[in-house]
Amino acid sequence: MKKIQKRKSLSFFILIFLLCILFFIAINLGSIQIRFVELFKGLFIEFDENVATIYDLRFPRILIAILGGGALAVSGVLLQAVMKNPLADPGIIGISSGASMVSILLIAFFPSLYFFTPLFALLGGLISYILVYSLSWKSGLNPLRIVLVGVAVNAVFIGMIDAFQTMTGGFLSGAASIVNANISMKTWDDVKVLFIYVCIGMILALIVSGSCNLLTLEDKTARSLGVDVDKTRLLISFIAVMLASISTAIVGVIGFLGLIAPHIGRILVGSDHKLLIPYCAILGAFILLLADTLGRVIAVPYEISPSVIMAVVGGPCFIFLLKRGDKTHES
Repeated sequence: MKKIQKRKSLSFFILIFLLCILFFIAINLGSIQIRFVELFKGLFIEFDENVATIYDLRFPRILIAILGGGALAVSGVLLQAVMKNPLADPGIIGISSGASMVSILLIAFFPSLYFFTPLFALLGGLISYILVYSLSWKSGLNPLRIVLVGVAVNAVFIGMIDAFQTMTGGFLSGAASIVNANISMKTWDDVKVLFIYVCIGMILALIVSGSCNLLTLEDKTARSLGVDVDKTRLLISFIAVMLASISTAIVGVIGFLGLIAPHIGRILVGSDHKLLIPYCAILGAFILLLADTLGRVIAVPYEISPSVIMAVVGGPCFIFLLKRGDKTHES
């Protein structure tokens, strides 16, 4: 037991350490580079023009990647617990595309309501989730049916988004940033909005972490322990959809993140959601920030969207993790 606890603690420590290093690397990528001492002085002691430039341009982007990545990863953990399906992911089952579709329509037809985009994205995510859940239900939830229905719903929303983009000539930069996951021009206002919703969602996710453990049991067993399975499932689903939808409204559509992070987390810290949720929050932040950082350096002076990086790397990585994690999921 002590060895297992040490391994889990070490996993947390190493991941936090790597995230801190990546944060400092991301800050220094670009024409302006700065040492840690200069950064500290410029932020807290005296004005520095270079630090001010980094603060206004790079900090919002980095923080949005961290917050959005953590939210998407935790959303994936919660969805997998609710649906009892290790393949559940907000991108695959259509939640992200539903949120994206509603956000794009809002920006196109009601631009004055731009700051309410996260709330409308949540509405789109909920509609998509209800469609998947209701169409998948047949005397219970079947993991394979959930994925198949989710892929179909996702394809419909993506088709509608592509059609709308084509009809509008792709001139809506705000809408394009949601579709293409472009976080290069985000501001501190975006950070504030995302921070508020993500903090609420994360706190709620930690509160229901014990219930997530119970949902991994058979429904009859959970009910015998006094758990209202239906209400618990609805609550956790809402939290998962909220995290995924809000992130999509600000960050854009990111695939595979909510799928890969929980698999890695289960391998390193186990299936106890009280540990898995905070670990995946940190891991998701690290993965998305890494994808965005790589996208900034691979094709300089051009940038590759983190959604493209995740799509290219995520597929093969997930196949590898799925094979390696079969025994973990069975246990």
